[in-house]
Formats: sequence, structure tokens, C-alpha cells
Amino acid sequence: MTVLCMIPSCLSKSCSLANPTKRRNVYEGDKPFAQRENKLACELKLLKSLAPPLMTVFIALSPIVNPPVSVGQTVDVQKGAALFNRACIGCHYEGGNIIQPGATLFLKDLQRNGVDTEEEIYRVTYYGKGRMPGFGQNCTPRGQCTFGPRLQDDEIKLLAEFVKSQADQDWPKIENSGD
Repeated sequence: MTVLCMIPSCLSKSCSLANPTKRRNVYEGDKPFAQRENKLACELKLLKSLAPPLMTVFIALSPIVNPPVSVGQTVDVQKGAALFNRACIGCHYEGGNIIQPGATLFLKDLQRNGVDTEEEIYRVTYYGKGRMPGFGQNCTPRGQCTFGPRLQDDEIKLLAEFVKSQADQDWPKIENSGD
């Protein structure tokens, strides 16, 4: 395998190992070996010069340094879980549906019922659908809306994001520290 030396010192004859005088005495008369040794030294210099930037790229792209979920997203998931536990868990425990079994919050049912986007989940949560009451401030008609406390628009948006992310992950267990 041939590596092209990109280090300026390797382009000249001055590139050699740490103690060039000693090397010359040992390998005097063996030109091909000295050239290979010089090339090896150049390749080592190249690798040493590339190591820091390559390590920087490796560390920057590492999941340890950049976890897939940001702190803000973790807080939103916890807020979404708290809202879900307050407003939805009575019917949708662990993503199921105790009132209407075919209307669970699992992805296959959401897709079958045409409610598999955050926008559609928001709309159904806001206005209600079928037996599910709406929770939005301006939900109409009155009979379709919850008789309990209404949710703010940003809370319904957070709930829709939470439900969609949970459905995409097949409803994993979420540790919730409370409301």
C-alpha cells in the first residue's frame, strides 16, 4: 500500500527517523531500505499530524458526547408524561384504550385511524373524536368536549409530541418524578 506524503518535510530528503546519523551508519549501502525507512518515517509523521483532527471528529460525533436526546427534549418528554398522566391515562394507560380497544395510541392503530401525525393527534386531542372528548380551550360542539379542565394550546402540542414519540417507540416505560 502506497501512501502519498502530504507533509512538506517528507517531500524533501530530510525526512527520517529520530536519529538519522545512526541509521545511516547501520544501513549504509542499502539504498532501497533507507528509502523505505524514510517513507515509513514520512507516513508516521502524516499519521501523527492527522491523529488530533481525526480524534476531534470522532469525539464530536460520538453518542457519548452528543446523546441522541437533548436536555430540552428530556424535559419536554417529562412534561408530556406529566400532562399525559393528568389528562389521558384514565383511558389510555400505557398507550392502550380501555373505552374503545381499536383506538389505542399504538402506531398501528393510529395509522389505521388516520391519526399518526403530531398534527392529527393535536386535532383529535383539541376537538375530540368519537368517544374521546376534546380538551382544547375553544373545543366545540360542547357535547364533544371534556367537562373537566381544558388544556392550553402549548400543552396539547406537548401532548401530541409526547404521544407521537411514545407511539414511535412502542410505548416504553417513562420514569416520571411527578407533575
